[in-house]
Amino acid sequence: MTTVDEQRVNSDKLQALVTTIFAHCAMEPADAAQLADSLVFADLSGVHSHGVLRVPEYVKKLTTGGVDPKGKPKVVRDSGACLVVDGGNSMGQIGTTFAMQQAIGRAYTFGIGVAAIRGSNHCGALAYFTRMALEADMIGIATTNALPTMAPWGGAQRILGINPLSFAIPASVEEAIVYDAAFSGASHGKLRVYQQKGLSLPEGWALDREGRPTIDPAQAIEGLLAPIGGFKGAGLAMIMGVLSSMLSGAAYGTELGSLETGPQPGQDGHFVMALRVGAFEEISRFKERVDQAIQQVHRSQLAPGFDRTYAPGEVEALNRANYRQQGIPLNRVTLADLQQTAQQVGLADIQLFA
Repeated sequence: MTTVDEQRVNSDKLQALVTTIFAHCAMEPADAAQLADSLVFADLSGVHSHGVLRVPEYVKKLTTGGVDPKGKPKVVRDSGACLVVDGGNSMGQIGTTFAMQQAIGRAYTFGIGVAAIRGSNHCGALAYFTRMALEADMIGIATTNALPTMAPWGGAQRILGINPLSFAIPASVEEAIVYDAAFSGASHGKLRVYQQKGLSLPEGWALDREGRPTIDPAQAIEGLLAPIGGFKGAGLAMIMGVLSSMLSGAAYGTELGSLETGPQPGQDGHFVMALRVGAFEEISRFKERVDQAIQQVHRSQLAPGFDRTYAPGEVEALNRANYRQQGIPLNRVTLADLQQTAQQVGLADIQLFA
């Protein structure tokens, strides 16, 4: 459903525009297309917090923020199934795509492939990378560090990133199970979306500067994100931060920077893994059993107020089918920012709605 504040945009036209914007930031054409594809994929999935809303921020990173638009990732440590990848201070999507490709290649040989990434930057929605493993009948796993926006349980100081975790698990006739979520009630990008739309936050998403619950997006942006599951979410966020940074030598927690000063360019870390299903179980049997688990979710008794149940990733898959046909709903602030950013890099007239 599109609100009065939104306009539907053709995904192919959006992809072409964003690719051109990034190409005007001195990125190689293939890298510009990859970066644009990751953002449009997020918007197609309904994950607007990691979509083209990020374009102005990314352009700043690529032009004046210290990120190398021509940075090239490379393997700097090779231990068979385990690799360390240096992103070359490229945008995170470039280095993480390379790392997942490497992990998938190692999993063909060893049954498992793991890559820890350093020298990187913000990488966007993790499902974009874990889904790469599905075509190879593999399970994809990814996590990343993030700027500190969360306090340890019982604290009121930003020292933890929300450090999300993603899984992609292949199925047969059903949609793959794809999970991608941070260890907070919402991402900082989602707070921005709610602020842009003039909406109050759901309860439990955020805290103000003093650590008190708030539903005001402005107070939340200035304050703290609340962990999911209380101390459990805060603990898992810390663990994902360790995996994402300390195995590769990337920055951890406050070493990365702050919301006020921004991240240190080229200091982000990520962690990806591919598991070849056939190394553990007959592939068709595994995928049939995943189908059965999903179908069991579909058949489960409904709670009051719900009309169906979904396995992880199904809502996003339905969004992609809808938005590819009907267009992606983007709010007026995101559209205005796109227009302004396009002009800033030298694109005079953009046509998203013709």
